[in-house]
This record gives sequence, structure tokens and C-alpha cells, in this order.
Amino acid sequence: MTESLALPLPQSPEFARSCEVMGVPLRLCKRESRRKVTLLWQVQSRQFGPLGRVDLVSRGPVAEDTGELSDWAQRWRHWHDGRPLILNADGIPAEVLRAGGFWPLMTPASLGVLDLRDDTGMRAAMQQKWRNRLNRVEREDMTISIRPLKPDHWLLAAEAAQARAKGYRGMPPGVSVAFAVANPGAALVYEARHRGKPVAAALMLRHGRMATWQIGHSNDSGRRLNAMNLVLWAAMRDLRDRGHDMLDLGILNAQDAPGLTHFKLGTGARIHRLGGTWLHLGCLAPMARWLPQRLCA
Repeated sequence: MTESLALPLPQSPEFARSCEVMGVPLRLCKRESRRKVTLLWQVQSRQFGPLGRVDLVSRGPVAEDTGELSDWAQRWRHWHDGRPLILNADGIPAEVLRAGGFWPLMTPASLGVLDLRDDTGMRAAMQQKWRNRLNRVEREDMTISIRPLKPDHWLLAAEAAQARAKGYRGMPPGVSVAFAVANPGAALVYEARHRGKPVAAALMLRHGRMATWQIGHSNDSGRRLNAMNLVLWAAMRDLRDRGHDMLDLGILNAQDAPGLTHFKLGTGARIHRLGGTWLHLGCLAPMARWLPQRLCA
């Protein structure tokens, strides 16, 4: 049973079912004690030329006890076969990974994580300007609908067009569609309409205790009206009522997307720093253990 673990999207069984639909199954590894899962991680595998099979663990492993994570960093090969492993770490200290023979590839990113609670508590946690914009848009002639994602929803095409225009790479729309197919009712679109016309929408993926803001888009009218504030507020309340206690708002990138970062933090979200991207490769492992600490931060 994994209900007590707060599993990020790449480590959730819902994501595993989505990958199965797309023909890229994951490998589930876990440690149990008294019929309770205490440590869990899902592994993706790819073929990379002369390296052969390379495994990837993204946002994992997940455990209730940080001691379990440190033990995993030392003993992960007990469950694997020694192939190269790329780890997008979460919760394992850099010095522990270095001691385990992992080589740093990328510095840690940060996420916005919003705790879902009662209305009063969530509104009180908002930054004043964010809350003021929400108050204004609540007085507009605007309605919110909540529907399961369909492959032809305009939000998917809008996100793809926006990604091309701004030159960023997000998760392909096909992944969201596969998630919706594999997990009926778990991919929800929250859409705002002003005078009958859609002005903003966001896609939320539900997985266990957590939910993830996958994509969002607002047109010119929506931005003028601050419609996304209302969309996100509706999602926060609805997801809480469905039993979720955390909403992952995704990467905070103040350098390339300062407006979006400011918007996410305005909700009252806390900053969650990940552990960076690391590589374990047999020939590098001995050298990694001697890396200066400043190169692993």
C-alpha cells in the first residue's frame, strides 16, 4: 500500500499506466515492511548507443523516512543490474549521492508546491496582489467548468502553439492524452468562460495524495481579466474536495519565465528545491566520491 506516500507525478502508478498506454512501460521497485511500502521508485529505460541501456529515475525514490533515501543511495545496485543510471534526485543530500558514486550533471531546480486546505487558510496564504486580482475577477461575468480532458480540447493545441512561439519544450500533448485514457477522470480541465467564450483553462493531473498542474493557457481577454487566478482557485478548491492535499505547480524559472514564477508563488505556494540531476557510471563512480563539495551543490 502506497497511500501514505506523497508520490510526484513521475513516481505515481497513474503515470506508470500512462506510459503503458504509450508503449514505454516503467519498472516498479519498492521496499516493504509489515505490508507497508516504505520506499518506492519507478525506472524508465532507454537505449543510448554504445552505452546500451540507461535507466532513469525521475523525482525518486520516495520514502517517508529520509534515512531510507540515504540507504538507497548506497545500496541501489542491490535492486539494479549495474547499468548506467540517471537520477533526478528529490530529498537525497548531495554529499550522500557523491559518497554513493553519483556524478553531478545539472544543478537543482525548484518547484512551487501548494498545500491544499480550507478556503480561509488558502486565501490567507495568498500574496495580497494575487488575492486582490482574484477578488476582482470573482465579480466578473465568468463561469468555471470542470471536465475530463478530451483529445480535441482547444487547450492542447494552444499549449503546443505557445511552446513553438516561445521556444520551450514541455511535455508533449500526447502524454496528457495518454494519462486521460489510462486514468479515466484523473485528467481534469478547469475552463473559464467570459460571456460564453473561453478565455483561460488549466489541465490538472490527479495522482494519489498529489495533483500536478500540467499545462495552462490564457488568451488576451483572459489575461486582462486575470481569469487564470479564478481557474486556479477553482482547481485548488475542487482538488482539495476530491481528497488531494498538495498541488505541484511545476518548475519555478525566475530567469526565463519571471511572470509565471511570480504568479505561482503568489498563490502562497512554498518553494521545494529538488536535488539535481546525477549520473552513476561505473568508471566515474570512484572519481565522483572525491569531488569537491562545492561542485555538487
